[in-house]
Amino acid sequence: MALKVTQAERDGWAIVSVSGEMDLVTSPAVRQHVHDAVADGRRDIVLDLADVQFCDSSGVGVLIAARRLMRSCAGRLRLILPADGGSDGSHVNRVLSALGVRRLFEVFPDLVAATDDTASPLSA
Repeated sequence: MALKVTQAERDGWAIVSVSGEMDLVTSPAVRQHVHDAVADGRRDIVLDLADVQFCDSSGVGVLIAARRLMRSCAGRLRLILPADGGSDGSHVNRVLSALGVRRLFEVFPDLVAATDDTASPLSA
């Protein structure tokens, strides 16, 4: 499945929605969208990964680099990763957990929670 990345805005957050596969070939597109948002002055970014079917180490690298970038500019990065279900983002959740990096991210179950400043992230 090809990668599709779209960008929107909600309540002051830049929403980068990703669907398909994040691998060595496609991950740079996700990185570019995050960099473009920061270049446009955005400091609050949500990466919606609910429709990502596959993520390899290069995709994880992009997520870690995005986290580092947002921290360096005093911004915030939140991920949308539904906790269960075969096709709704749980693959990325499992990959991040297996690699021991899931705890590095603020993870939310959906867009409403991710853009709500009073919501608490899901525990790792």
